[in-house]
Amino acid sequence: MAKKSLNQLSYKDYLFDIINYSFLIVVIIVTLYPFLNVLAISLNDSTDTIRGGIYLWPREFTFNNYMEIMKYDNLVTGFFNSVLRTVIGTVLGVFIQAMVAFTLSRTDFQGRRFVSTAIVLTMYFSGGLIPGYMLIRDLGLINSFWVYILPGLVSAFNIIIIRSFMDSLPFSLQESAKMDGASDFTIFYRIILPLCKPVLATIALFVAVGQWNQWFDTYLYNSMNENLTTLQYELMKILENTTMGGSQDANLMRPNEGEQANMVSPQSIKMAITMVTVIPIILVYPFVQRYFIQGMTLGAVKQ
Repeated sequence: MAKKSLNQLSYKDYLFDIINYSFLIVVIIVTLYPFLNVLAISLNDSTDTIRGGIYLWPREFTFNNYMEIMKYDNLVTGFFNSVLRTVIGTVLGVFIQAMVAFTLSRTDFQGRRFVSTAIVLTMYFSGGLIPGYMLIRDLGLINSFWVYILPGLVSAFNIIIIRSFMDSLPFSLQESAKMDGASDFTIFYRIILPLCKPVLATIALFVAVGQWNQWFDTYLYNSMNENLTTLQYELMKILENTTMGGSQDANLMRPNEGEQANMVSPQSIKMAITMVTVIPIILVYPFVQRYFIQGMTLGAVKQ
């Protein structure tokens, strides 16, 4: 009887594994197919793409779509500025947000509740686009690289996430360090930051993605200065010109003057632009994946 029950239990477990793995395979296919389809179209010959029928593998492999994008003016300058703003904005943003979160996490900070409430209110109320533009203008940040950095240094959402993680750390660590003569900054830099690697890596990924994908601030504040353009803004202009140039089945003349014209498909250009936008973040993610997973489980277990 016991042997029969054991066989039945094993059969149920085996059936559950089959259903579970089948479901996960379907989820993986649904998740990866759009990305693989975009990659296949971007690597397929433009004139062949118009015929359709490209799914997971390019029918006529070529790098011409990417080469055409690289021939647009200001793309190299935009790439350099995007990398620079992403690196500087991420490092400064995470560090400053961690400092604010550290201050709000201290139980001996008298204005903790008031400041926390004021920060949270900024998530629900905004001055609007025009007052924001006037503020940036009055601060002298128009046609300046720092307009990419300074307005995004403080994020209410990120501060709350970091502070929640710091609240889970024993306050006795800070008290012990204080008794040993450590200053507040020493406690923050030598004790708190090393313990907050998971949440800081998660926030760093959020900030980096936001900085890398941002183009609207370039459009508002630096569109007249070609030396301050960004990659996303230049790709947006290419995408806009491609869309305005015709339908999906139309061909697009390469706009560079003095060179032989080359017909490219708007759909291929769009897919190549998408890959150029996504690949840098994909290359960064494996390095922070371990910390990112730990940071995303923040608050899942209460002790």
